[in-house]
Parts: sequence; structure tokens; C-alpha cells
Amino acid sequence: MKFDILLRCRLRFLGLPESFIQNKTMQKISTLSRATLMFPLALVLFEFSVYIANDMIQPGMLTVTHEFGASAAWVASAMTAFLVGGAIFQWLFGPLSDRIGRRPVMLGGAMFFIVACLATLFSNSIESFILLRVLQGMSLCFISSVGYAVVQEAFEEKAAIRVTALMANVALIAPLIGPVAGAFMIEILPWRMVFVFIAAIASVSFVGLARHMPETVKPRKQQLPLMQILQDYREVLSNVHFLKAAMCVPLLAIPLIGWIAMSPVILVTDGHLSVMEYGYWQIPVFGCLISGNLLLARQVERWRLGSSVKLALYPIGAGLALMLMGAALFDKPYFLVAAISIIAFGEGLSAAVMIRFTLTESAVSKATVAATMGMINMTLYGVGIELYKVLYLHVGMIGFALFSAAVIGLYWYMARSVVARAMLVRGMAGHGDKKGSAR
Repeated sequence: MKFDILLRCRLRFLGLPESFIQNKTMQKISTLSRATLMFPLALVLFEFSVYIANDMIQPGMLTVTHEFGASAAWVASAMTAFLVGGAIFQWLFGPLSDRIGRRPVMLGGAMFFIVACLATLFSNSIESFILLRVLQGMSLCFISSVGYAVVQEAFEEKAAIRVTALMANVALIAPLIGPVAGAFMIEILPWRMVFVFIAAIASVSFVGLARHMPETVKPRKQQLPLMQILQDYREVLSNVHFLKAAMCVPLLAIPLIGWIAMSPVILVTDGHLSVMEYGYWQIPVFGCLISGNLLLARQVERWRLGSSVKLALYPIGAGLALMLMGAALFDKPYFLVAAISIIAFGEGLSAAVMIRFTLTESAVSKATVAATMGMINMTLYGVGIELYKVLYLHVGMIGFALFSAAVIGLYWYMARSVVARAMLVRGMAGHGDKKGSAR
């Protein structure tokens, strides 16, 4: 009893919610089995379909801009529009799912995405296409603010990290095979058929979610007041520790996001590769990202939470050094591919852990916290893509490399204190060092 009171006092001193230790007594899923993984598989299939809506069309974006008589600058802007859609309603869907339940919001989001994909059949201008990219991107809101909130609510901490890492591997098949599959499909079919194919995949995920998604909150009969929503977001955004952790996640991913957005221009327009060759050059990048996630999922029970983030700084630093050297001395895209691949391996080791650390920094509903994270992510991704576009088009590959160095340097500076704090708190609360040997 005295230890519990002391622990609560120390958590208050660190600014963490008491729910951090209360959650240890909640009945959550700790063992992964076929039955317990059916919902994550359905969710990740939906996530896969949303991501592939971006990755499959990327090799065809030059075809899209040519058909509509638009410039190549729209190639990166189409991805920015997709991310804008992922940011604009994050604030609403999390609190809405608190009120009416996670399931109805998630299922409604899946159906909305299917309709938005099929609507591409009627697009007749670059402006209408960009608008549909915004609508399709809105599905990212449902994944981050509702879907992943349910994963964190339903699973015990280390199980949640394993599930998140394994889901990331499946979702990352999208950028791994998406460019190749998209390039192949566009070679033999009109580009609009890409979105019909994506809608079919999303329809399968809708059935899986309808059958297996649990309801982790009790729907409220009374209306959720707007002032209460604003108060929840004010509480989250006033938490300095949360903000610092939430910024680390997109800062870590921005170089890879910038690569996805600009690689059609870098490899096809400037590198004079074919669309199929463009797809093949994405394989090492996302293969390394998947490898990092697989290693994390395999070792998470043995490693102390946070140690993988520290370990990841070595490949991230090595990749950055290679990128700067290649851009300065050779100005060839092959060095950029190799550098991004090594950095992606480090991202795979870190991302799932950093997401968990961020979500546990606030006592506010997981959906609201996840929605805030999503808004921060999409905003920084969108800004990052536009800066990459400007720097690459005006400065070249060295501009891409220098901006990547600035972003990774900021991530390293912020992540040190975030990880140290999270590991300290888990050490006091008795979270997870059963076998930890990696320190």
C-alpha cells in the first residue's frame, strides 16, 4: 500500500497519469493467437488498402498529370493532398468514437473509403482528382484515431507493441509491392482501374472488421458537448511531454515519406528509369523497413522497452552519412536509395515503441490522444513533403540530403529525453523488464 502511494506520487511528479499503473490491472489480451489476431489482421488489411491507394498510383502519377495536362509538380502535391485528408478530421473521429462506439465509426470510415475510390472513375480534371485524394486520405483518420486506439486498449503493453510491429510489416507490403503492382497494372489497364482494385481489397477488410472488431468503450447515451471535446484536446496539447514524444514519430519518418513523394521525379523524370524499374528500386527501401519491424517484434520480449530506439540510432546515423556523401560527391540516386534503406531499418526498430510511449503520456481517452497524434503526424508529413519538393527542384539531391540531416538531427535531440523518461517510468512501475538484456 505504501509502495503504491509512493509510486503514484512519483508518477505525478513526472507528469504521468495514474492510469499508467491502473492499466496494469485491466483485463487485456496478453497472448497472441489466431482468434485474438483476427481483428488486427482485418484492420491491417484496411490499412493496407488505404496505403496502397497512394503507393500504387505513384508510378502512374506522371500518366495522370499528362492526361489532365498538368505539370509534374502535381506528382508530389497529390500525396500532400492525401495527407491533408488524413489530418482534417482527426480531431472529430476520436471523440465521436468515444460517444457512439469504436465499431460504428471504423466501419463507416471503411465504407467511405470504398466509395471515394470508386468515385475516381468519374474524375475528369487534376482538380477533381486532387479533391478525391483528400477524401481518400481521410481514411487515415479512422486508422490512427480509432483502429490503433482499439489495439492499444485491447492488448497488454508488450503484446500491443508486438501487434503494432507485426501490423506495420503487413501494412508496409503496400509500399513494397505497390509501386511494382501499380506500374504493371498501368501498363495494361487504364490508371483508374487501380482504384477499383483498391476498393475491392477494402471491401474484404470491411467484412473482416464487421465480424471481428471488438468494442472497447461503452457508448455514451448523452451527447458529447463540444466544450468537453475542446477541453480534452486542450489537456492533451498542454502536455509538454506528450508533444515532444508525438513530434518524434513523424520526424523519424519524414525522410522516408519525402522519398515516397519525390521518388517518381528522382528516379523516372531525372534518373530516366522506366516505371517498372522505379518499382523495383523501392524494394530494398521497404524490405529494410520490414526487417527492422520483424526484428523488433521478435526481440520485444527480451529487450527493455526503449533499448531498440537507442540501437536504431546507429543505422540511422550510418544511412544519413551515406546520403550526405553520395549527394555531395556523386549526385546519383542509387546512393539515395541505399541511404534511405538503412535509415528505414532504424525506423522499423523504433516506430512501434515510440508510438506506445506517446500514447501512454496522457490520461485522456486513447482515441483523442491518437487523433492528436494523427493530426501532428499528417501536418508534419505534409509540410515535409512540400519542403522536400522545393529543395529538390531548386537545389537538387544535396537539398534532399541536407533537409533529411536537419530532420534526423532534431529527432535525435528530442528522442533522447523521451526515451529516457519512458524507460525511467516503466522501471518504477515495474513494466516489462522480465528478460531484458539489451540496455
